Amino acid sequence: MAAIVPWNSPLLLTAFKAATALAAGCTIVVKPASVTPTSSLEFAKLVQEAGFPDGVFNVVTGSGERVGTALVQHPGVDKVAFIGSNAAGIEVARNAAEHLARVSLELGGKSPNIIFADADLAAAVNGAVAGIFAATGQTCLAGSRILVERSVHDNFVEGLATARTIKLGDPMLSDTEMGPVAFPEHFANILGYIAVAKSEGAAVAAGGGRPKDMEGGLFVEPTILINVRNDSRIAQEKVLAPWSASSRSTPRTKLCASRTM
Repeated sequence: MAAIVPWNSPLLLTAFKAATALAAGCTIVVKPASVTPTSSLEFAKLVQEAGFPDGVFNVVTGSGERVGTALVQHPGVDKVAFIGSNAAGIEVARNAAEHLARVSLELGGKSPNIIFADADLAAAVNGAVAGIFAATGQTCLAGSRILVERSVHDNFVEGLATARTIKLGDPMLSDTEMGPVAFPEHFANILGYIAVAKSEGAAVAAGGGRPKDMEGGLFVEPTILINVRNDSRIAQEKVLAPWSASSRSTPRTKLCASRTM
C-alpha cells in the first residue's frame, strides 16, 4: 500500500493509514508532504524500535511530482491512499489506473456551516470559530464557509467577529490560541485569496492582513469576510476548470466566509 499524506496533519494521518494497512497484513510506503517530512521519519524510527521487520513500514520523501508519481505508478503498489487537492487527486487516480491499483481519495472541499434563525447563536458562533481557527485554520474539515439565514445574519457576524480577539503567538506557549501558518507559500496564498475576495466585492468584518506587531513571522489575522457570493473564488475549492455558476445562495440566506488563517 502507498499512502500520500498532506502537510497539515502529517503524523496523525500517517498513523491512520499505517494502522489500517498493518492490521490487514499489508506492507506500507508513506510519502509525506515535502514541507513536513520529519514527523513521519521519526515515526518510522519508533516502528523499527518496536520490532517490526524491515520493509513493513517505509517512508520515502520528496516532491509529489517526482516521488509521489513514481510511487503511484509502481506496479508493486496494489492500493493508494491519497489526501490532498482535487487536482493532485485526479493525477493520482490516473496514474494508479495504469496498473489497476485501487485508490482511496480524500480531496479538498469548502464544507459549510449552515445557521438558521432558530439556532442557539452563541453556540453556533463558538462552534464556527473553533472549527475554522483551530490549528490556524489549516484543516480540511474547517468549515470555512458559513451560510446564515438573513434574519440573524448581522447578529451572527457580530458574534463571529470576536475572532479578532484570538491571541496569536508561539504555538508552544500555553496562552497562544493561534500560531503561524505552516510555510511561506501557504502564507502568500492566504494573503492572495484575501486580496482576490476584496476585489470581487467581499467586505472584511475582522482581520484581513498581517498583524502589525508580528510582521517578522508567518502570521495572518483571524479573518472574517462577508458579502461573499457562491461564485467568488474565496468560496470555492480550487478546480481545474472554471466553476459553472449553476447555483446561488437561496433568498433566505446570506454567505460569509471565515478564511483559513
